[in-house]
Amino acid sequence: MRKTVGKFKIEGVAPGSIFEELEIEKGDTLLTINGMPVADIMDYRYLQADEQLMIEVEKPDGEIWELDVEKDFEEDLGLVFDENMLETRTCKNNCVFCFIDQMPPGMRETLYVKDDDERLSFLLGNYVTLTNLTEAEIERIVRYRIMPINISVHTTNPELRCAMLHNRFAGSIMESLRYFADNGIGMNGQIVLCPGYNDGHELKRTLKDLMAFYPQMASVSVVPVGLSKYREGLAKLHKFDAEGARQTLDIIRDIQAQMRSRYGTNFVYASDEFFLLAGETLPDSVYYDGFPQIENGVGMMTDFKESLEAALSEARAIRRNDVPQKVGIITGRLAADFMRDCACKVRPVCGAEPAVYPVVNDFFGEDITVSGLVTGQDIIRQVPKGADRYLIPENMVRSHTHDLLDDLTTEEIEKALQAEVRIVPVDGAAFLEAMN
Repeated sequence: MRKTVGKFKIEGVAPGSIFEELEIEKGDTLLTINGMPVADIMDYRYLQADEQLMIEVEKPDGEIWELDVEKDFEEDLGLVFDENMLETRTCKNNCVFCFIDQMPPGMRETLYVKDDDERLSFLLGNYVTLTNLTEAEIERIVRYRIMPINISVHTTNPELRCAMLHNRFAGSIMESLRYFADNGIGMNGQIVLCPGYNDGHELKRTLKDLMAFYPQMASVSVVPVGLSKYREGLAKLHKFDAEGARQTLDIIRDIQAQMRSRYGTNFVYASDEFFLLAGETLPDSVYYDGFPQIENGVGMMTDFKESLEAALSEARAIRRNDVPQKVGIITGRLAADFMRDCACKVRPVCGAEPAVYPVVNDFFGEDITVSGLVTGQDIIRQVPKGADRYLIPENMVRSHTHDLLDDLTTEEIEKALQAEVRIVPVDGAAFLEAMN
């Protein structure tokens, strides 16, 4: 028997798909498509896009099936993919701001995994530093047109990037960006801003450098460093204060003005935290040019607010109970005033009496104020009983589960608070519906 050239184990087949019709089953191994080896999901996604395919599959007993397939261009063969099928490539950097290094002991193992995998960037939107890619992997991104690729830039200063990532090979970021741009690969950038490191004039330099790659570099987000209380033995960092947030917004606005005059786009977007820290009103949706970085939390509050206002404008008469239900809105401290404002807007048109409960993050430390890092134990300790139901945002639980970061579940919180706990998408219309 000839040696197999691919080791891509099939974990599932979609009902009604081409694979099912061909009797391909879970446990089979996909070897080649049109003579090219299939090593992972990226090979599969690229190679199966053609209309004429010759597919080799190895059955569990070692038998090799050769299959001729005619299909529509980019029609999927029917592989059911789970990100857990990937053996995630871990990060070799030791970034001064890495939040995983600030995690307490005793949490689930997956929370300590530092991924830096370009496949997860394409499939799930993760950000990668590019420092862990081989030349062959970089060439594959170009060959397969894997884009957009989300890149953790942080700084374009070679010496500073090496220092911030604690990787002597991290300084070639401009060469990597230029290679992708020259080959037409779309990119999004991220800057985790650390006071005293890559803010101020270094931020100006980085943003000006990234401007040169537009439109291949389609957008850039700037987010403040998150600091937990578990930083013993780590680099000395401090959080942004109001003045630092205002200075950062001024730098970003200057770049935005240049980009609007040249290309009609803001290009770079400050995260919601900077506006709240600076005591400024959140911008409207026009600022975000279609929200290209909303999955990174940039513009999420504006999108929520405007979708809520749209839902309220379309709301019909609401059926009211004789005794209005009490609804507890659980959030992080950062968004507390924002959610109180939303609750005030909702109260006149819904059949409930809302109350906002901001949770102090005792688990990670009081400097962590975002709702996505609130734990179940802090909710149980701080949120009073007495509501008919409680609402928590979807970003507070692990995707497709009821588990919070500390592995407490919404069911356990329900038991402690003696009321229903409802997970609500971060969307104004969904919030209004949950209030009724």
